[in-house]
Amino acid sequence: MKKIVFIFLLLLANLIVAKESKTSFLELSLLKIQQADTIKTQQVDTIKVKTSEIKELVKVEAKKEVKAEVQATKNKIVKDLTPPPIWDLFSPGKIIWALIFMVVGYLVIRFIVSLLEKYAEKFTNQRITIKGIVPIIKIFGWIFIFIIIIVGIFQPPAATILAVSASLGIAVGFASQDIIKNIFGGVIILLDRPFMVGDKIEVGSHYGEVVEIGLRSIRIVTADDSLVSIPNGELMNKSVSNSNTGEANCQVVAEIYLPITVDTKRVRQLANESAQVSKYIYLNKPIYVLFFNEVKEGRSYLKMRLKAYVVDIRYEFAFKSDMTEIVIKQLLEQKIIDPKDLR
Repeated sequence: MKKIVFIFLLLLANLIVAKESKTSFLELSLLKIQQADTIKTQQVDTIKVKTSEIKELVKVEAKKEVKAEVQATKNKIVKDLTPPPIWDLFSPGKIIWALIFMVVGYLVIRFIVSLLEKYAEKFTNQRITIKGIVPIIKIFGWIFIFIIIIVGIFQPPAATILAVSASLGIAVGFASQDIIKNIFGGVIILLDRPFMVGDKIEVGSHYGEVVEIGLRSIRIVTADDSLVSIPNGELMNKSVSNSNTGEANCQVVAEIYLPITVDTKRVRQLANESAQVSKYIYLNKPIYVLFFNEVKEGRSYLKMRLKAYVVDIRYEFAFKSDMTEIVIKQLLEQKIIDPKDLR
């Protein structure tokens, strides 16, 4: 019995010791876990602090880089806007090359224009079209040459171009208003094309063939072979009459004064036949004979206007003279009018 009690007490003591050991182990584990959590929290806090510090450093460095880039850009702009010394742009070598390009360009443009003019004179139908190309080649050819000289040879910086453009604009604006007006008018004529080289036009009291369209003026050759220059600025404010509008033929009007008693039916038939036999007549268009009553020096006359088309505008005045001569000759030969009536 004593042995049984002893064994029971021994077992009970082992159970109590085991329970206390287990409790101590659990408490120790909880303590270790709490310590680990504390360490982890401290590490997280440390990482957060370090991350914020890194962000601040990155922001500071980024601001420094932005300021450096802005300063570099400012310095570059100031450098670009600072014009170089004038002798760097107009060195002897550059001036010589510019002169060479201008001379060569002038010769090339002149050669091309002369070829086109010779070719145009050989072909009546293409004459007006080819001559209309000549002023365009001249203007754009010189523009191309000057661009090559400025951009390719002198190569001025943006500051110089702005300064020169501003200076030229002010100078030209005050001193050359008429020139600018004429140049603007020349550009408008080339774009709007109210007439071309080779057209017969009438401006004010001048009538003739357009032989040149320039930036400052146009030149026409009149019936008496006079060369008349008309500023482009004046053409912008005046009405311009175009006889052929780019075609090779144009209408020619011959006027003859007849006595009031003349037989208009016979005269009309004779005038039609006279125009048709002329070597300059263009028969694809109609012939018109019109009569108008006019009073001169107290006497009443019939003014006959014979309208026909010439095959080539270069023969306009020869055709007008030819029709007038043939009609008067036939009127006299057929005794439709008396020679005394022509006095």
